[in-house]
Amino acid sequence: MAFSRLLPAAPALAAAMWPVLPTVLLGTVCLFLMIGLGIVFPDLGTGYTAAGIVAVTVAAAYGSHVRLKRERTLFQVRLVADAAQQVVLSPMPRRFGDVEVESLYLAAAAEARIGGDFYEVADTQYGVRLLIGDVRGKGLPAVGAAAAMVNSFREAAYGEADLGCVARRMEASSTRYSAAFPPEDLMERFATALLVEIPHEGSHIGILNCGHPPPLLLGRGGLRVLEPTAPSPLLNLAALIGDHYSTDTFGFTPGDLLLLYTDGVTEARNHSGELFPLADWMRRQTPARPRRLLDALHRDLLRYSRGGLDDDIAALAIRLREPPEAFDGQRDESA
Repeated sequence: MAFSRLLPAAPALAAAMWPVLPTVLLGTVCLFLMIGLGIVFPDLGTGYTAAGIVAVTVAAAYGSHVRLKRERTLFQVRLVADAAQQVVLSPMPRRFGDVEVESLYLAAAAEARIGGDFYEVADTQYGVRLLIGDVRGKGLPAVGAAAAMVNSFREAAYGEADLGCVARRMEASSTRYSAAFPPEDLMERFATALLVEIPHEGSHIGILNCGHPPPLLLGRGGLRVLEPTAPSPLLNLAALIGDHYSTDTFGFTPGDLLLLYTDGVTEARNHSGELFPLADWMRRQTPARPRRLLDALHRDLLRYSRGGLDDDIAALAIRLREPPEAFDGQRDESA
């Protein structure tokens, strides 16, 4: 009797994992099994249990159909998200001459895989140029604005000799996008951005900061926070606060490690509500390979926030390769 009362549960459980046809077949098997048990044990109440199996099987088949339909819809949404990710965050080489670049991206929106943070790297005649930025908001609604700015950078980085001109091109692209797809509030569509230029020859870098968190430079002399002398306007707000862009120059020697990041890194909180101490964390690191630094940052951020990130996170680690040792050159000449 106890076994017969469990038979209606079988198709209900199958609907959570199986397609419609196997669920119906299992319900049919349970129905015939119940009829066989009723023949052997007439006092089991076969009629009521058989009716329950039929009702549960029909409901389970419909539930399996709905589940499969939702899974197909979710799969299509993920394909769209992956396509959007390829537009905004296209795969990039890990090395541009002597410059090593690695990236990290974590979307706060579960299953979205992409949000309002963006980055790009271009190897141009003026040097290796990098972009990292953050559109206000997160998830798929911010992807369109980020894509407009990234695509503008990809074109302007190769044709404009000055970083200020690149920023103006991005500002114009952001303004056109906002005009075509107007937000409810202009303040809902601004973006912070950081432009970096690493010349092919030389020991310095140029940085243009449009309201973005300042990068960190870790070298033999310790950690430096590369604050701008005159902050440039945020993207899509130049019409309100002016379009004066200022580029600062900082020393950048072989072996130095430069970290670009979005505010999602510094705003990650622990269970007590304290912000992630990025500068103190960076001081404890050693100038190593960029991939190793970002892997450690990823691990420690998830550990610090216990996996509960409230904002998208993007980071770029850049390192200028050290020249070969002198004795290596002498050995090559002798050979």
